Amino acid sequence: MRTIDHWIDNDLVPSTSGNTAPVFNPATGEQQAVVGLASVAEVDAAVASAKAAAVEWRKSSLSKRAAIMFKFHQLVEENRDKIAELVSIEHGKVPSDAAGELARGIENIEFACGIPQLLKGGYSEQAATGIDVYNIKQPLGVVAGITPFNFPAMVPMWMFANAIACGNTFVLKPSEKDPSVTLFLAELLKQAGLPDGVFNVVQGDKVAVDRILEHPDISAVSFVGSTPIAKYIYSTGTANGKRVQALGGAKNHMVVLPDADIDMAADAAVSAGYGSAGERCMAISVVVTVGDAHDRLVEAIRDRLPQVKVGPGTDPANDMGPLITAEHRDKVASYLEGAPGEGATVLVDGRTADLPEQGFFLGASLIDDVKPGMRCYEEEIFGPVLSVMRVDTYEEAVDLINRHQYGNGTAIFTRDGGAARQFQFDIQVGMVGINVPIPVPVAYYSFGGWKNSLFGDSNMYGPAGIEFYTRTKTVTSRWPDPSTSSVDLGFPQTR
Repeated sequence: MRTIDHWIDNDLVPSTSGNTAPVFNPATGEQQAVVGLASVAEVDAAVASAKAAAVEWRKSSLSKRAAIMFKFHQLVEENRDKIAELVSIEHGKVPSDAAGELARGIENIEFACGIPQLLKGGYSEQAATGIDVYNIKQPLGVVAGITPFNFPAMVPMWMFANAIACGNTFVLKPSEKDPSVTLFLAELLKQAGLPDGVFNVVQGDKVAVDRILEHPDISAVSFVGSTPIAKYIYSTGTANGKRVQALGGAKNHMVVLPDADIDMAADAAVSAGYGSAGERCMAISVVVTVGDAHDRLVEAIRDRLPQVKVGPGTDPANDMGPLITAEHRDKVASYLEGAPGEGATVLVDGRTADLPEQGFFLGASLIDDVKPGMRCYEEEIFGPVLSVMRVDTYEEAVDLINRHQYGNGTAIFTRDGGAARQFQFDIQVGMVGINVPIPVPVAYYSFGGWKNSLFGDSNMYGPAGIEFYTRTKTVTSRWPDPSTSSVDLGFPQTR
């Protein structure tokens, strides 16, 4: 059985805790590896490595950091297929989803390559007579990231690319469900010339998470995951004096107005609802139809679902892979089981789809007649289940979304520019798509939701990431006037 280790001081380090967790191939249901779960002492060893490395890495020139990022970018590009294969094997994503994840991660490396420009401060000459004022951005020291299973390559890149480029050292705790990708990225960082200790990986569970949150030498923690855990991460980390950015769950709505291109909207709903088996925080999970758009759109979505081919990620012909574990698959299926009892209508039941006999599969599912208060509406399902709701007016659609506890992403489909502009003004959600179903910002903007989708006030990556991983120091300076100095500095003396 393959064993998955830690990465400390630029080398693989076997776990000594004695605690392990299984790593499955979700497409077959078979255990393919075992991952060692870190003890407190093992987390401390990784942090000690990062702390020691931080002294010299903080002194490194911006050009050196940028050069390493450029080399790392080249190595990731050269190993795209290998990384995507690792994602597919442990997460289950089909090749197109794995490639898409990697592409969005690479964007963040590209952004970090511009670190000399991104760390420029400001300067005010003669703020007062003979006095200049300027500010500089400096790294925090040791920072940490705790990342989810659903994007094992991309989300770590959201964090460590900017953090390292800013001059910090990094400790990553990936999901124990699909941990191998981060070790491969660590190896590529080493090949790119990253010094020992600047990037470390500790495999682990709650023991490792809690030690990261309380460790006195960690200055900041980044997290992406479910809302209950995000709230815990934020409250515990800040109570221990750390900066924390904690992104939580979502229930993303897609509003379809009567004038929308129905085929375009249906294609968008299918790709955004079922891509990556619905296991993404930006998935569309609720379609809100306005007026007479409902029947036309539901029919169009329903007609498309038989074309969604479900199977292992090793087959490029497949459109949707398995869910991450059997337990999670069963939890997602329970929403289909309970929906009729709450008054909803299961139009397409993924449990009865033509699925592989082995593995953690569930077919694309569609629930109609969904209303507020139903479990399938209020909770984050995180699977291939799309709900449809009817409203009569635009105003009702906006009110519905604004009353929901989550405010991560939303979209509107319409041909009316005025309605689209009003929507972006009215809606209380962090990321908005106009005829774009998954409005994930490009790397030179920042990612983050509102309400229970974000704890704290810091978004992820982009300009917000640079701000999060640095602190500003303001310097006020005055120097003696050379013309009045008693030392001959070569300036003409005036009396």
